[in-house]
Amino acid sequence: MNDVGILTILMFVAGLALLVGGADWLVRGAARIAAASGISPLVIGLTIVAYGTSAPELAVSVGAAWAGEADLGLGNIVGRNS
Repeated sequence: MNDVGILTILMFVAGLALLVGGADWLVRGAARIAAASGISPLVIGLTIVAYGTSAPELAVSVGAAWAGEADLGLGNIVGRNS
């Protein structure tokens, strides 16, 4: 395997680890804040799931806007809502 293949695999593994770690950090932090505010566990769970399923689309849309790719952002919105 060449250096590019190894680098790609390492970047994939690092990205996956960061994704899992960031998701865990987000869920734990949101649950702590909500619980301290007196919100019921059911509402906490539903809200975290809602944000969790929307976060990838938000990231793509923000990245597209930052890169000046309006078509990608619009396609992301249409695809999410269809």
